[in-house]
Amino acid sequence: MPGSKGIEKWSGPEKFKAVLETALLSEAEISQYCRSKAIQVEHLQQWRRACEEANGVAPVLDGAVENPTALQRIKSLEKELRRKDAALAEAAALLILRKKADAIWGQEEDE
Repeated sequence: MPGSKGIEKWSGPEKFKAVLETALLSEAEISQYCRSKAIQVEHLQQWRRACEEANGVAPVLDGAVENPTALQRIKSLEKELRRKDAALAEAAALLILRKKADAIWGQEEDE
């Protein structure tokens, strides 16, 4: 079992296997896994980054996007989302005001 030996004795395939086994686990499950294997979560995170770098997968850090067209698309979608949120908030406010006005003065009846 890899956990029975020191962390420096883990082979590359053992580290890769640990990364694969924990890929879909929650934070609590990863902590439990690390305790059972006698490793630290930081080591597992380092191994994961090493695997990503070895396979040419550049992790996104701090929301950085390398593709300028993707960044431009994200900004335009965020702007559209803000506009739609504001329109939705305005519509909700108008509906609430309409209900309050109807409660105070009653509904108008068609003639």
